[in-house]
Amino acid sequence: MSDANNLEHLVGALERAQRHWEERHRKAAASPASAPPPLTIALSRQAGTPGTSVAREVGARLGWPVYDLELLQRIAQEMGLRVRLLESVDERRQSWLRECIEAFVSAPVPGDYVSESAFVRHLVETVLSLGTHGECVIVGRGTAQLLAPQTTLRVRLVGLLADRVAAVSRRFNLSRKEAERHVQETERERVRFVRDHFQKDPLDPANYDLMLNSSRWSVGECAELIIQAVHALQVRTPVTARAVAT
Repeated sequence: MSDANNLEHLVGALERAQRHWEERHRKAAASPASAPPPLTIALSRQAGTPGTSVAREVGARLGWPVYDLELLQRIAQEMGLRVRLLESVDERRQSWLRECIEAFVSAPVPGDYVSESAFVRHLVETVLSLGTHGECVIVGRGTAQLLAPQTTLRVRLVGLLADRVAAVSRRFNLSRKEAERHVQETERERVRFVRDHFQKDPLDPANYDLMLNSSRWSVGECAELIIQAVHALQVRTPVTARAVAT
């Protein structure tokens, strides 16, 4: 995708996101105080798996906005966008949101990564605010470790190393050796980021509700399995979910 097309895509995605925030705010204000918060899909993925493609397919089928790495970073970095997002959170959930933000950003940060701390705070604000709105798909950046499991479908995409290396080689026109190095370095950086800033292990399968092997299932099949899981969770109204909303 060219820079111009990429910018156009990003601007369009931001406009749709802001409309979604406003609509979710209106619905939350009109809903009873006891209503459970809506679900969010948090999609984690091994490097080289089609995470963004699966997320966009799920978003298209459900009519939910998708927040990938680029969109998350833009919202986290731009003060005006972040303020509008925070302001659109339902007043009943703002105190809970502030407590969650403080709990995550108060965790100790290793000295080598102090320079990341400001961005991490903004990222935490962004992800938790989006999760409070619900009815969206968020890709990566520790989302599965940040959001409350009671109101989140936490999905992990995995795949055979050979398939992931081949995918990266095609995407970036790299040799097999270069692509394998890229996969390994990307995976190490993702794991390091979550462990250092959120003190959780993104490799622990117990932190996920659904693990899908993208070497076995196509993008469309992965999306269908995720949607089936969403529908199964939507028919439940556990007490713990109601407690998050109040």
